[in-house]
Amino acid sequence: MAVILPGAPWLIAHRSMLGINKPYKVALNGRDYVLWQNQQGEVFALDNVCPHLQAPLSDGWICQERGTIACPFHALEFDGQGRLHQSGQVGNQPLLTTLELIVKDDCIWTYAGHRPKIPVPDLISKVSEGMSFVGVAGEKSIRGTFLDNLLINYDYNHQSGTHRDLFGIKANRVPVFEHEGYWAKVVQELEREDSTWNDIIRNPLVVTAPKTYIGILEYAFPSVLTFRTTFLLGEILQVHILYPETETQTKTFVLVFTKPKHPILLPLLRRSMLSAVTTVVEQDTRAIETSYPRQTPKIRLPNEEIMFHAQKLYHDWR
Repeated sequence: MAVILPGAPWLIAHRSMLGINKPYKVALNGRDYVLWQNQQGEVFALDNVCPHLQAPLSDGWICQERGTIACPFHALEFDGQGRLHQSGQVGNQPLLTTLELIVKDDCIWTYAGHRPKIPVPDLISKVSEGMSFVGVAGEKSIRGTFLDNLLINYDYNHQSGTHRDLFGIKANRVPVFEHEGYWAKVVQELEREDSTWNDIIRNPLVVTAPKTYIGILEYAFPSVLTFRTTFLLGEILQVHILYPETETQTKTFVLVFTKPKHPILLPLLRRSMLSAVTTVVEQDTRAIETSYPRQTPKIRLPNEEIMFHAQKLYHDWR
């Protein structure tokens, strides 16, 4: 397949998604990799294909005493350099290609072998400073192009339709849109309908939301969108991640952080936030997967210049 945005840094996993001694499969730009973390917290990545009979290494296991990954077919072991471990001997040459990783604040990035065009962004560490990591939600492989998935993150009108039942948005204003290079910032004022009992049952966190609240969104093109807001119980932060698995399949997951006004509120915030984020991703997925192929729009909505900005960055990439 044609590589999508070669030279872009892709955030392919958070350390918490790997667990300990647990293989994790990643598909990136049409190629499959296996990631794993040993007991010392070191992270490795190899092509996911065993060089013996092409079994997926991600279906295997980790040998704790050596930190190697074992093939599920014949228990052949490979270390983080792709060398075969057999009968107490280590091969001189790697049999598997490694995927070079950059681990930054528990986030696992890669350029997938391409010359970097832009640096790994520091946006996540900046916006999450002083906040507690809650977990990962909404991990999903979406049937849709990377561009289609990217544009919905820059679409400031779809909350009133796609997420109408979840958040009850009745007015949406964008007083601030700034951008420089591959960074952008949006301030969004959202006015909500009165919450019903059904709304509260679906998302208990809505009772803590003011009728009008402000969301601050920042982007590190092409893969990171951060959303911050303050509720009655404290601050919340969502970090939405995208990367292209294939030309027609896109992976997403969301890192969730919070800063509760009192530590006792953390379990409530965690449960409600993870549930709400999962629902948002499911609703966005349905919107993308049920849409017909894109054509030239015959209608123009307010604030679509934000979406056009992302589209231009995508098409101007060299």
